[in-house]
Amino acid sequence: MSNERVIYLPLGGAGEIGMNAYVYGYGKPGKERLILIDLGVTFPDMDGSPGVDLILPDIAWLKERRNQLEAIFITHAHEDHVGALAHFWGDLGAPVYARAFTANIARRKMDEHGHPDKAVTTVLPWPETVDAGPFSVGFVPISHSIPESSGLVIDTPKGRLVHTGDFKIDHTPVVGEPFDEAVWQDLASPGVLALMCDSTNVFSPVQGRSENTLAPEIEKLVAGSKGMFVATTFASNVARLKTLAEAGQAAGRSVCLLGRAMRRMVEAAVETGVLTGFPRTISPEDVKSLPRENVMLIVTGSQGERRAASAQLSNGKYQGITLKEGDTFLFSSKTIPGNERGVGRIMNNFSEMGVDVVEDYDGLYHVSGHANRPDLSAMHKLIQPQMVVPMHGEHRHLREHIKLSKSNRLKGVLAPNGTMVDLSANTPSVVDYVDTGRTYLDGSSKIGAMDGIVRDRIRMALNGHVMINIILDENDDPLGEPWCEIRGLAEMGNSRAPLVDVLEEDLSQFLGRAGNKTLVDDDKLEDGLRKIARQSTQTEIGKKPEVTVVISRLST
Repeated sequence: MSNERVIYLPLGGAGEIGMNAYVYGYGKPGKERLILIDLGVTFPDMDGSPGVDLILPDIAWLKERRNQLEAIFITHAHEDHVGALAHFWGDLGAPVYARAFTANIARRKMDEHGHPDKAVTTVLPWPETVDAGPFSVGFVPISHSIPESSGLVIDTPKGRLVHTGDFKIDHTPVVGEPFDEAVWQDLASPGVLALMCDSTNVFSPVQGRSENTLAPEIEKLVAGSKGMFVATTFASNVARLKTLAEAGQAAGRSVCLLGRAMRRMVEAAVETGVLTGFPRTISPEDVKSLPRENVMLIVTGSQGERRAASAQLSNGKYQGITLKEGDTFLFSSKTIPGNERGVGRIMNNFSEMGVDVVEDYDGLYHVSGHANRPDLSAMHKLIQPQMVVPMHGEHRHLREHIKLSKSNRLKGVLAPNGTMVDLSANTPSVVDYVDTGRTYLDGSSKIGAMDGIVRDRIRMALNGHVMINIILDENDDPLGEPWCEIRGLAEMGNSRAPLVDVLEEDLSQFLGRAGNKTLVDDDKLEDGLRKIARQSTQTEIGKKPEVTVVISRLST
């Protein structure tokens, strides 16, 4: 009896929203031929990853098996699905497949990292397929909040798999292809072994709304506003950008796009033919020469990103443009959990300027790009798989999706990051666990989450830092007194003396008491000085800082 199996292994995106990376394999255990679906990023925050530029999945397991990797397939061009591709392609080397718009974005990223354009192959939609080892993969158009999103049909010797990617059921999406039930029903007709399904909005009980329902309310808001009108949304939501721009045009306003990511998305959409009829835009220089009431800005930074146009405008000026009392700023977006503080900061800055901030409290100006609970059930019923494997969601979303699957009389398996599932039989089974984590892009370096660099950065942020310098002569005796520098600590302590003076006095006393065994041993000396510095700082100001000791020895 054949012991080949079909496996599914999420390395990112299952148990979190973002950083998607899903491995599928077929073959004998440990010798499977592999494909990778998506390779995305998530974004850092100052509390948990200060100073980090991007957070990437830990692909160590896959790098060790790069010779087994047949291909990489990218479902769509959101950063949490394609953002890590160029960072890791040199480690994996496999051919990349994507539809035209996504391939355009992927090639731009690859070019920035010096990778060849030919590494990315543009593919046609279903029923066209790509052969990759034992797999045959087809890109099925599906509606989402970015053009040319695709679910994947993955045919294996053991049966058909369906990977939805991010999706919603939208029959009138403004830009991009509408959801076509007939296509999905037809591809499911031979029978589907497993459905790997988006779980983001499993807790939303109402049916999802179409993108085109937003235009009337947005047009009404823009037409009724005085002063300059500014709107922000996700840069990749090309349909929303078009709706906003057309609302500005209808109100007699000239439209200006601010933010590199937004301009890049529009350019890619036009180049690949998915966006047509976009209103003519003007440059930031032209904005300054027009009456404020004749201008509409569409800007990046809906999630509070510090360097994006929204934040820059809220801080005073961006590319010579300033907002004033009587202007209006619309958030045509949903704040992703974790970004509330940054978004709130921007809103309050605008409020202090007298700018009217409009949020989407009532769903008038934003709809989600993900399927709500009734739409997930509709997908279950269209596909009728033997099993459902929830993905793209936090752990609570995955668990709830399992419950939904059971209510639809479908088997389900909970598979967060690192869980290897055997899909070969009628009932899925967990067969292995793989260590997964995060890789931090810190400047131009990739560092592991367990390397200690970010941990040390957090400790210094929480506790401050003391640097101690001492010089020893050729006889191992202190030459002069030790001196200290402090960072991120109060200058005065409980003794009403400068903290530096207290530290230097206590360290001098320690050196005076230290025996020869301590003075000749750098490790013992460093340990003793560190303990004294931490104890003294704790006594003076209630903090135990990080301490660096620099020992200099004079030689004869």
